[in-house]
Amino acid sequence: MPIALAVVCVAGAALRLATLGTQSLWLDEAVTAQLVRMDLAGMLSAIPDSESTPPLFYVLEWASAQLLGTGEIALRALPAVLGTATIPIVWALAGRMAGARAGLAAAALVAVNPMLLWFSQEARAYALLALLGALSALLWLRALEAPRGGRLAAWGFVAALALATHYYALFLVAPQALWLALRAPGMRARVTALALPVATAAALAPLALAQRSNAGAAFIGDIALARRLAQVPKQFLVGYDAPLENALAVASALALAAAVAGLALLLAGRAGVPARGRADARRLTAVAAAALLVPVALALAGEDHVVTRNLLAALPLLLALAGAGLAAAATVTRAPAVAAAVAACALALVAVVGVAADPALQRDDWRGAARALGAPAGARVIVTSPGGFVPLRYYLPRLRPFGPGPVTAAEVDYLALAPRRGGARGTPPRPARPPLALPGFAVAQRVQTETFTVLRTRAASARPLLAGAMAAGLDGRPSEVLRELPEQT
Repeated sequence: MPIALAVVCVAGAALRLATLGTQSLWLDEAVTAQLVRMDLAGMLSAIPDSESTPPLFYVLEWASAQLLGTGEIALRALPAVLGTATIPIVWALAGRMAGARAGLAAAALVAVNPMLLWFSQEARAYALLALLGALSALLWLRALEAPRGGRLAAWGFVAALALATHYYALFLVAPQALWLALRAPGMRARVTALALPVATAAALAPLALAQRSNAGAAFIGDIALARRLAQVPKQFLVGYDAPLENALAVASALALAAAVAGLALLLAGRAGVPARGRADARRLTAVAAAALLVPVALALAGEDHVVTRNLLAALPLLLALAGAGLAAAATVTRAPAVAAAVAACALALVAVVGVAADPALQRDDWRGAARALGAPAGARVIVTSPGGFVPLRYYLPRLRPFGPGPVTAAEVDYLALAPRRGGARGTPPRPARPPLALPGFAVAQRVQTETFTVLRTRAASARPLLAGAMAAGLDGRPSEVLRELPEQT
């Protein structure tokens, strides 16, 4: 089985690394790049205003950037490694419940899962959240089995790291902490397990309150809670976007129905699984359910931050349970269970390959847009949708905010990306001319792709421009007006 696990890990690593630079950095990743280009103290002081998560990932990414740089692949290298490392942890987690076959099935599901693979290729905290979520669950089960000092301290250390990675780790760690507090054999054991995560939570509380007031997560409330909840199972199965995603999600759910049936047999004690495995499965099911349902209950009460990526810590646990369920189902009907596991992995690969092959299913293509804009002959103005400055500046480093006064330029370029609404991508606007006419400027070039439109306008000579004259983008909505310095300056 270690050889089979090694094959699965190599395959999972290959899926993550082979296309690591295929997609453009999007807004949030460009923010990460901007942060890790600072000195460490400057980055830590900037996080409260720019982020809505704790600082651990950024510290690790900053250290990685000192070695590898801040290119697209370099920034995503750490998440790719973290995503690959999640595979053997889930293997061990599922193996505890239902044996080696369960571990291998779960490892394969993690290796190809589109959502975990997506975040293994994103320079953000979510791959670390998934890894620490799986590891905390594994160490928690080990600590419950034998609540000795070393095991309790190991769980406490990883739980603290998870809390320092993402605030939603609390919904996974807190039930584990409560369970340990009730089961630990004495006060000393409780202190050993809980001291570090409790201290970490207390230390992070002021930062969490400060970040709550910034607008980093304001987009969540723009989408109805019911819609976001409906998206979670679909995105856990096939990612944000996929070819024929609704049909693919339904087929994936049907393939994993065998896992659900097998898990029910396992929990009922009808799959020949030892008592320890059944107990672990019940505990893991309860903790995964809490990690998903408590945030929903809080959202219904008014504290709403529910979105799929925030719930990601629960996904490796669900895949571990799915692996255990498939192994349990195989004890009753082997061939259908194996076929279901193969089908689930194959359907996941369809989604993964489809995203890699189709730009319309990928992240916002700021890199392609920057290439289409090209190098300016002199000073120019770029009009883009709000939020474009940070990702565009990653690719066009001489870009600056427009400023309060006039800018003299002979070129004004308009850029609009295809809008995203609730995970679905629309069509980029295709107007024949800018919505607000600039005297003396005429359309000189148009670039249209599936994911963006660039409209280049030029005047015969440079003239002073005010931001208000370019207040609307190609979609007719309020725009972000930027200026780009010529190369020689």
